[in-house]
Amino acid sequence: MEVITYEPQTTPEALMLTTQHLAVIGRQAIVDAKRNVMGYELLQRGSASAESSDISHNSDSDAAMLFSALSNIGAEALFGTKLAFVNVTLESIYGEHLELVHPPRIVLEVPAVPGNDAAKISELSDHISRLKARGFRLAFGHFALTRPYVSWLALASFVKIDVRSLKPEVLPTVVKLAAAHPNLKVVAEKVETLEEFAALEKLGVTFFQGFLFARPTSVTARVASPAYANVLQLISLVGQQADASEIEKVLKRDPTLSFKLLRYINSAGFGLGCEVTSFRHAVMILGLNKLFRWSTLLLTSVKSGSAPPAVANLAITRGRFMELLAAEFLAREDCDNAFVTGIFSLLDVMLGIPMEQALENLVLPQDVSEALLDRAGMLAPFLEIVEACERSDGGEIEALARALQLTNDQINRAHLQALAWAEQLFE
Repeated sequence: MEVITYEPQTTPEALMLTTQHLAVIGRQAIVDAKRNVMGYELLQRGSASAESSDISHNSDSDAAMLFSALSNIGAEALFGTKLAFVNVTLESIYGEHLELVHPPRIVLEVPAVPGNDAAKISELSDHISRLKARGFRLAFGHFALTRPYVSWLALASFVKIDVRSLKPEVLPTVVKLAAAHPNLKVVAEKVETLEEFAALEKLGVTFFQGFLFARPTSVTARVASPAYANVLQLISLVGQQADASEIEKVLKRDPTLSFKLLRYINSAGFGLGCEVTSFRHAVMILGLNKLFRWSTLLLTSVKSGSAPPAVANLAITRGRFMELLAAEFLAREDCDNAFVTGIFSLLDVMLGIPMEQALENLVLPQDVSEALLDRAGMLAPFLEIVEACERSDGGEIEALARALQLTNDQINRAHLQALAWAEQLFE
């Protein structure tokens, strides 16, 4: 059986993305008096070894961290079913990145206004009120218990008391002031000793944060960047309100781009009640406005001029090859799943991690997961025959072709069409 096969110059593993990097976000647990975790404060980190923020805290860094949390690391890995406390600046509370999250899971920690400027406090009060109406919970420092911030305090869910910045004799008064507001919970932060904990608990403090309970830890994920040109084209198409099918074409030609989108939209931080498993569905569910915000934030994390790596080209060819072979037997939806299986079959190579880890925060149809993780299910034979073609393994190709009742002409035609399709995408 004569079948046209791939002749790669190197293995897929050797084509590891040069744009791969490590996404890092710190977190510190917030617990109740019984040390049950109720939430995590998310902390900006420039590296996994950093013990404190080595990144300038501003509106851009706020947006970048929230984007990374949802699209790179995943809400499940960062805060699971708990609350996420996110520090913001007075500028970043106006940021469009807040449109990308599921508000009830997020607590915005808003700082004081410099100089306690009354006009600025009043101006911000209106916007903070709108954030609360959208479902965000709000946390303020103990400054919110002072007279200038009466309008803010009415909106608060939490007041955070820094026990290192207040004298011990002042703490009872501060906690008593907070207790006068039944809907307000107090979080004592920077608690370091059992004596401090016991005294705060006796005062009626509800939640605690500090080295006594947990030091900040870093959550990391290996990240591969999509092609800069593809992100630009995605932004352009969305801005032109292009048809979903045109947007889907861009996603189909960049496995990293589509992986990030599916991870984001299925993240707990997005708050979607259903599972999204196809690119077209993701575009329709997300909507053009949110897709535009998401893609513009993604652009800030992608190096200008980065070229589509050879491994991405190979993954795309695999996807199209599998889709064409599956079209001989399967329904349209199953052919779409065959394409997804092919382009995600090299995620472990792209991300530099085991396939199980690459897929753990990504919702995929069962047939796709079985093929990628176990080489089982109805899509596995199509992936196996594609991989056999890459290895030029004539014996295995012939055995798999017989099992699938495929002819050498069908395989050759699908292979040539897949190669041509992938080449056209990168022209």
